[in-house]
Amino acid sequence: MEKDTYRTITKPSEEILFKDKNSKFFGYAFPITNEDEVKLYLENLKQQHQKAGHFCYAYQLGTDEKKLVYRINDDGEPNNSAGMPIYGQIQSFDVTNILIVVVRYFGGVKLGVGGLINAYKTGAQLALEASKIVKRTINIKFLISFDYKNMNKVMRVIKEKNLKVINQKLELDCQITISVRKKDAESIFNIFDTIYEVKIKDLTI
Repeated sequence: MEKDTYRTITKPSEEILFKDKNSKFFGYAFPITNEDEVKLYLENLKQQHQKAGHFCYAYQLGTDEKKLVYRINDDGEPNNSAGMPIYGQIQSFDVTNILIVVVRYFGGVKLGVGGLINAYKTGAQLALEASKIVKRTINIKFLISFDYKNMNKVMRVIKEKNLKVINQKLELDCQITISVRKKDAESIFNIFDTIYEVKIKDLTI
């Protein structure tokens, strides 16, 4: 069965610090809903850590496994030594709609690629461990359109099925937007689709 829940965080993690051979790695996890927020969080961290050498990060957006958007950035560290290990932790904790940034201050001693991979992985892991991870349901939004005279039919189904109404416009032409758990979406769609003079449209497509 297709999964209809996902795991994410609802507020930024506390700052964590990991040290290795005099280098300092500050780890942060942020909840995000779009790519513009990534830029904002990075700009804030650059203000906060003006003397840091690297701001490495990875993020993932989306709840449909076929349409995930993700990006990794090594920010000047050797290829795949920073962004990839950070992204690996996003996958291993099974979270999405999240940005993880690990800020590095170089301590004068080179860590080598293996040391960097371990340090960035640990920074990301500690930031995720410091975050409260929550489970959310994946919901589909439907727009139901009908004439005022059919109001009772529509309202009866909404009440019987205990559906969540997001907004409604009840005039001569009525429109109600509902949110339905992904696993129930098809059966709810079919119920409204078979009611005479009632139209239903999937808003998530």
